[in-house]
Amino acid sequence: MTVRVVLVEDQVLVRAGFRMVIDAQSDLAVVGEAGDGLDGVRQVRELQPDVVVMDVRMPVLDGIEATRRMLSLPEPPRVLVLTTFDLDEYALAAVRAGASGFLLKDAVPEDMIAAVRAVHRGDAVLAASTTRRLLDRLAPPVDVGAVRLVETLTEREREVLGEIAGGYSNAEIAGRLVVSEGTVKTHVSNILAKLGVRDRVQAVVTAYESGLVRPGERRVE
Repeated sequence: MTVRVVLVEDQVLVRAGFRMVIDAQSDLAVVGEAGDGLDGVRQVRELQPDVVVMDVRMPVLDGIEATRRMLSLPEPPRVLVLTTFDLDEYALAAVRAGASGFLLKDAVPEDMIAAVRAVHRGDAVLAASTTRRLLDRLAPPVDVGAVRLVETLTEREREVLGEIAGGYSNAEIAGRLVVSEGTVKTHVSNILAKLGVRDRVQAVVTAYESGLVRPGERRVE
């Protein structure tokens, strides 16, 4: 199955470079391009791609609002946000709007391809460490709705959510908690379902907004 991608980026040369990288893969194909968020939303509505590679700062409609509109569609795509800086408040806003993660614009082609594939699989891209640093910096206020959602988790699920927010993969969490990786995957699936989120990035944001994980908090190895 070919993963269908729409590029939303206002810089023509950057967009062309992304297209070349993506179209060179046998399992990926760029099916549409847009130079601003509004046109991007239109193309997503018409083309129904699997993944959108989204710039944040664009004319007409920025990537944050474009992400919100795309994810409100009946069959929303996965959104991978492009950012210039590792600590970009716009990128965090886009993640809070529902994006599945973000990628630095200067990433090597292999990382971009891996990111598109990961987002399509439902995984988060750079969610753990980068989202955590962003949230540490911005210190989001505790959200009552997020608190109530986290309260629906079992004690073990809250522990696993804390590990996810700490930047650990399923295999690493399994080792740290001395359980099987399959057990961790089951916990992760239950966590996403109970929190009503699409992926690990959104789960990490909820963990911070609920106060389960505090800004600046680091887990002892």
